[in-house]
Amino acid sequence: MGKTALWLSLATFVSRILGLLREQVFAALLGAGFFGDAFTIAFRLPNLLRDLFAEGALSAAFQPAFQDARKQQGQAAAQHLANLVATCLLFVVGLLTVLGIVFAPQMVDGWAAGFAQVPGKAELTVQLTRIMMPFLLLVSLAALAMGMLNAERRFAPPALAPALFNLATVVTGLSLWVVGIGKTQGAAVAWAVATLCGGALQLGLQLVPLWKSGYRFRPAIDLSHPRLRTVLLAMAPATVGLAATQVNIYVSSRFASTEPGAASWLYYAFRLLQLPIGMFGVAVGTVALQRAADAASEADLQVALDGVRDTLRRGLRLVTFYSLPSAVILFVLAEPVIGLIYQRGAFSAADTRATAEALRFYSLGLLCYAAVKVVVPVFYSLKLSRVAVLSTVTTVLLSVLCNLLLHPLYGYRALAFSTSLGATWNLVSLLVVFRRRYGRLIGPEMGFALLQMVAASAVLGLILSVLSPLCLGQAATAEGLAQGSGQTLRAVVGLGLLGGAGGVGYLLLGGLFRLEEVTHVTAMLRRKLLRKKAGS
Repeated sequence: MGKTALWLSLATFVSRILGLLREQVFAALLGAGFFGDAFTIAFRLPNLLRDLFAEGALSAAFQPAFQDARKQQGQAAAQHLANLVATCLLFVVGLLTVLGIVFAPQMVDGWAAGFAQVPGKAELTVQLTRIMMPFLLLVSLAALAMGMLNAERRFAPPALAPALFNLATVVTGLSLWVVGIGKTQGAAVAWAVATLCGGALQLGLQLVPLWKSGYRFRPAIDLSHPRLRTVLLAMAPATVGLAATQVNIYVSSRFASTEPGAASWLYYAFRLLQLPIGMFGVAVGTVALQRAADAASEADLQVALDGVRDTLRRGLRLVTFYSLPSAVILFVLAEPVIGLIYQRGAFSAADTRATAEALRFYSLGLLCYAAVKVVVPVFYSLKLSRVAVLSTVTTVLLSVLCNLLLHPLYGYRALAFSTSLGATWNLVSLLVVFRRRYGRLIGPEMGFALLQMVAASAVLGLILSVLSPLCLGQAATAEGLAQGSGQTLRAVVGLGLLGGAGGVGYLLLGGLFRLEEVTHVTAMLRRKLLRKKAGS
């Protein structure tokens, strides 16, 4: 599991790096004000349903059913199930897409009421929303293809598919930059069109291996099909969770729209947080879902539960080992990291400071946010979707309450903090439920290993804090980075040295503690070196 997750993390890393490049170009072109806020809200609106029809409930509900059909009845039966689900998606999501285009003005007015106070801002947001609404249908079909490929243990195409999405927007943004078009309505519209094209490429890359394996889409309607009903029933509770999540996004968007630039600051910070979440949380969660679904399909209940428990335990260890030091790095080095990535063109030093503050509050919940990506799919594989949804509802209620109480005092920072607090509550509540139903998950050995990871991460934070002034100098602050390209080079070199020193220190401590995550990686690298020597 660790080996598969590692290679999947590397594939995801390629996509996320392109994603960061995309955000760099976006920040330089559109900044964090009028155009940046308009695009951020416009892109958020079609994404509201993404968790239901793409990366959330659909994948978690469809993949175990597809995997079970393939295992019990053969490939033809599994592909027929895929056609049934795809037909339902085309009808339901297609209808939602049309409604989103028609009612875009009402959606923008509801989600970003503050935009109406700035002439032209709401109108631009409506235009961009209508352009990008079909993105929802494309990414929903891509999620279906991803579930089929992951069930067959072909993880690479789904992991690399988002890279094409990022590449399409990067090429568009750089083209606009070269011809001198930036911070204009034309640039915002072009970026929206590129987003739509990127979604099509993301779907297309995954259809290629499916086509080669013999899959052909044929429209099929059979609402009485038992496995289709299983998928729909598993997704039904997620509708409640989706509605609750929308309430949280709705409240956060309305609060953020009252502060010029706040929507963009939160967006840029969370996009950076998505790098470790995607590499570790999503990567490990993808493997965990496949393994847990395979274990849950065993006829012997005790064997099935032992397999699921072992999968969840290993997944939590892996995600903690990688996410915890990532959170420390982002918290300690938030300002120079944000400045190096975004601070150029329309993105000012003040934007860097504000985004860094949001990133620090987001990083407090990074571990829990990534771990939830591992735990929730396991609950779906055990057909406990109602438990996962109830946890989501209580999480959202807590986040909304936090926003209502703290936003008047701390502004957009409270919105980032509420996300971290909600992720922590979500993880803890799910683990408590799992323990009550299936017994202890974190025993003394695993608990001691987690404490060792905390200690190693604390040492990492200390190393970064002490060496940061020496390695970065003036480049440690947004104002210092604004002094010219020399400081940018200093930031690149300094952050590289800090990352190397901190990473080596963390791994050395992990090796000293004899953490199995370190020993497995070193053993794998040693085997590869021995093979190369033997081959030469």
